[in-house]
Amino acid sequence: MTPSDRLRIAMIGTRGVPARYGGFETAIEEVGQRLAARGHQVLVYCRNPEPGTPLPRTYLGMRLVELPAVKNRSLETLSHTALSVAHLLRRVPPDAAFVFNAANAPFLPALRAARIPVATHVDGLEWRRGKWGPTGQRYYRAAEAAAVRFSDALIADAQGIADYYAEEFTAPTELIAYGAPRVRADAARLAELGLESKAFHLVVARFEVENHVDVIVEGYAGSGARMPLVVVGSAPYADEYTARITSLADSRVRLLGGVWDQDLLDALYCGALTYLHGHSVGGTNPSLLRAIGAATAVDAFDVSFNREVLGPAGRYWSTPQEVAGLIESAEAGAPAQVERGRQSLERAALYDWDDVAARYEELARHLATTGPVRHRPSGRRTGKVPR
Repeated sequence: MTPSDRLRIAMIGTRGVPARYGGFETAIEEVGQRLAARGHQVLVYCRNPEPGTPLPRTYLGMRLVELPAVKNRSLETLSHTALSVAHLLRRVPPDAAFVFNAANAPFLPALRAARIPVATHVDGLEWRRGKWGPTGQRYYRAAEAAAVRFSDALIADAQGIADYYAEEFTAPTELIAYGAPRVRADAARLAELGLESKAFHLVVARFEVENHVDVIVEGYAGSGARMPLVVVGSAPYADEYTARITSLADSRVRLLGGVWDQDLLDALYCGALTYLHGHSVGGTNPSLLRAIGAATAVDAFDVSFNREVLGPAGRYWSTPQEVAGLIESAEAGAPAQVERGRQSLERAALYDWDDVAARYEELARHLATTGPVRHRPSGRRTGKVPR
C-alpha cells in the first residue's frame, strides 16, 4: 500500500479495546487490527475498566486514546463520546470516522461541521430494550432519526435492522454483519468447574430483559433435565432482574457471573450440549456467532435476527414451556446435537472477519473519496413500523 492509499480512520462510541464486553468492542478489535495490518492508521477511543492501570498506547496495531466517562447507565456512553469527539476535533481530521451506537447521534453534527465523513453503526432496536423507561425510549427514537439525518452512511449488522431503517425512514444502509470466530478449546478446562464435555447446557448473556435469561432459567427449572444449566453473565444496574433470575433457578442451575478467562469461556462454548440464546433486539449477536463457531447446537429465541444467522441449523422457542421441551429432547437425543453442531459450523462459514474488514475498508475509502454527503434522508418516520 502506497502512502496515498493509507487512510486515517477513527472509531468512536464504545468501551474500546481490548474487547472485554460486547459486540461493538469485538467488531472494533477484529476490524481495527485488520485495517491496521493493511497499513491504515486506526485510532480507537476507549474507556478503561481498570482506571488505576493505564491502557497501552497501541494495541494490535491500533492507536488507543483513553478518556473517562460518567459511571451512570444513562450517561456513561454519551459522556465518553462527547469527550472523544472533542478530542478528535482538536487533531488532524481523519479521512473517515465510524461512530458506533445510534445513541451517539447528537454528536454527529459536530463531526459534519468539521467536514469529517462519518458512518454510524446503528446497532439494534435500542428503544425496545426493557431497561429504558419512557424517557430513554423517546431519546433512542430521536437518536435514530438524527443518525439517519446526520450520518453519511448507516451500517446495519443484520437484515432485520436494514429492513427497519428502510421501512421506518426510507434510509439505505450498508449491511455488514459481524464475523464468527472458529473456536477451539481445551476440554480439560471444564474440570475446573466440575463439568464434562457435552453434559451441560449453556447461556452467555448480559442480564437484560430482552435477552430472556429469566425465560431460559424458568423453562429449564420446569424441565426434567439431568444435565446442569450453566449461566454466564451479569449486568451493572440490573439488580432487580438479577434477583428474578436467581429466584427462578434451582440447584441444577450454575450461575457463574462474568467469566473473563477467554480460554475457559471457549471451553464452555465448545463443551456445551446445547447453547440457549435469548437475545431479541440487538441484531446479529457475537455470542451467537461464537456458539456456532464452536460447532455447538443452538436453541434460540424466535426472532428474525436469530433465524437469519442460524437458518435450519437452529431450533426456536418463545416460552418457558418451549425451552423445557427443547432441553428434554436434546438430552434424549444427545448424538443428534452433534450433527446440529456440524450444521452450526457450516453457518459460521458465512460470517468471516476478513470479509467484514474488507467491507469496512471499502466503506472508509468511499467516505474519504466522496466526503460528507450533502443530501441525506430527512430522518422523518414513515409510520409503517409499529411502536
